[in-house]
Amino acid sequence: MSALQAKLERFETLANECELIASRTLDGSNRELYQRLGGHYRELATDMRTMIATIDAAAA
Repeated sequence: MSALQAKLERFETLANECELIASRTLDGSNRELYQRLGGHYRELATDMRTMIATIDAAAA
């Protein structure tokens, strides 16, 4: 597994964990914080997928 693939999986895991915490918290400000954090990790995962696809296409 490449280092980029490992980072992608880590970002996806963090996003899932943040979304789970957000869905279970009762405090509105904490919920918003974890929702934003989960969204940020989702964006990073999307960017990482794009980077991996670009590198793979260039190598082909």
